[in-house]
Amino acid sequence: MLVYSRLKYAIAVLVLIFSAIYSLPNIYPQDPSVQITANRGAIIDAAFQARVDAALKAANLHAKKIEVQKDGNLLVRMASPDDQTRAADALRDLVGGDYVVALNLASTVPPWLAALRAKPMLLGLDLQGGVHFLMQVDRKAALDKMFEATAEDIRSVLRDNRIRYISVEPAGNNTVVAKLSSGQNPDAAERLIATSVPTFQTSSEGDVITVRIPQSELDKALSDAVAQNIGTLSNRINELGVAEPIIQRQGADRVAVQLPGVQDTAQAKRILGATATLEYRGVVEGNAVEARDTGNVPPEARIYYRKELGPDGKPIPILLNKRVIASGEQLQTASSFFDSQSGTPAVRVRLNAAGGQRMFDYSSAHVGKPMAVVYIERIPEVKVVNGVEVRSTRVREQVISVATIQGTLGKEFQTTGLDSMKEAADLALLLRAGALAAPMDFVEERIIGPSLGAENIRRGLEAVGYSFAFTLVFFMFYYRVFGVISCIALGLNLLLVVAIMSVIGATITLPGLAGLALTVGMSVDANVLINERIREELRIGLPPQKAIAEGYARAFDTILDANLTTIMAGVALFAFGTGPLKGFAVTLVVGITASLYTAVSVSHGLAALVYGYKRKPKSISI
Repeated sequence: MLVYSRLKYAIAVLVLIFSAIYSLPNIYPQDPSVQITANRGAIIDAAFQARVDAALKAANLHAKKIEVQKDGNLLVRMASPDDQTRAADALRDLVGGDYVVALNLASTVPPWLAALRAKPMLLGLDLQGGVHFLMQVDRKAALDKMFEATAEDIRSVLRDNRIRYISVEPAGNNTVVAKLSSGQNPDAAERLIATSVPTFQTSSEGDVITVRIPQSELDKALSDAVAQNIGTLSNRINELGVAEPIIQRQGADRVAVQLPGVQDTAQAKRILGATATLEYRGVVEGNAVEARDTGNVPPEARIYYRKELGPDGKPIPILLNKRVIASGEQLQTASSFFDSQSGTPAVRVRLNAAGGQRMFDYSSAHVGKPMAVVYIERIPEVKVVNGVEVRSTRVREQVISVATIQGTLGKEFQTTGLDSMKEAADLALLLRAGALAAPMDFVEERIIGPSLGAENIRRGLEAVGYSFAFTLVFFMFYYRVFGVISCIALGLNLLLVVAIMSVIGATITLPGLAGLALTVGMSVDANVLINERIREELRIGLPPQKAIAEGYARAFDTILDANLTTIMAGVALFAFGTGPLKGFAVTLVVGITASLYTAVSVSHGLAALVYGYKRKPKSISI
């Protein structure tokens, strides 16, 4: 008697329900949308929503829906990609620099499916398209950073060797000028500086030492800044969870970033271009208000401004040391949390060995004295002057916290004083991903051809559909009833693959569709092995039920060996391949694993329903 246990039937039913539910979101198309995110304290309310609606009507555009999402972002759903692009251009002119306007694809999955965490399968850049950013490194900011770092190195050398100086500052024309105090030895100071920066050119005239940075070093600094920014952008994209991004260098100072199927392009744009970081500086004693009003600032100090407003309604000034104790570049990890003691969002940080040692040395020598935390953000701005687009960067520096050092600090501590948990979370993300070596401006943003993606999807699905149809016709003609059983198992296999790919968040690319077609072929191969084995058992005279049972049992080992070797090849492709190869490998491994279950177990259960249990067929249709 051909028997298939009830437990296996129950498992098969559960697999069918799982496959149907979690593959269902893929039939719901996404709406081309424009997402507006508030930035730097701006708000999105009913009045702002009305302004957006009015701006769209003025541009002769009709939105399908304008809604405020749970995270506070405003989502404007449009009818077509063309309307989406026109709406984005119109809204950028409306909202200004306090909001981020970005292109998006909004989900239309019903709430009950979303509640089950069912989501559509991610499509790669070649299928769905995506967002393309062209970013350019701010050359001036990169070189200014190098000049300031050189000046700080010279100050450190002079301090360590107890050579007094009046000032050490960048002076233009690729030079840094050090003015020594009277009575110092300029020749000795020049030798020390030349030793610390051997690739630079040094000269002295009286008490003034000039350090000139060669053009080759400036070019190398710019190239290194671009390389570091590429690494930082990769880390930030990984934090965002974008699958299979493309990050490529273009020319001397540009980087192209392509993000397939991102769900929050405003967040991506804000995080990619942001250069927010923290600096820890010592507080210099003195009257900051007087220094601001008279311009008489101590040589070792610089004026910063606190978040709080004074009695005059203006930010409160504070004098901080020019020397940075530690910065975000020396940070290893960062996480956001709500500090119950201060009642404000906070960021918990851990410094690397060098930063931790500097913090330890400074705090040991300054117990009982205040230390400030400076939040630095570089904000790109675009202005049109005489019909020409002019790009610039505005630096926002704000003292978010001033606290007295109660004891020796080490590598781990926390920073409070942030405005919101969202700001704290974004800052922690930026610090974890690393600081950009220099600010980057968005010089181009566009959607990568949705029509090309639609054409690729159509052709890829046609290829899979034709392969399935040819298989169906062949099996039904050649194996009859067992051909129908094999086709049902094959259909469940495809449904299961789509469901698993959707659940695990894998990205399907054009090579992935090829892997799906190959999965159909492998599943066909397994069913052919089973059906031919059953035929052989019938030829040697076994009864129909016994022939079916023996056919499945004897074919299983061969099928298992063939599928395991294919899975091993897929794992190797995923481990050592990149981009399209990974997409192909993921689809192949998932598909082969699913076919191993459906071709053997599910088809066996269907055969048992038709020919098993109390039936005693004299022949079978195969």
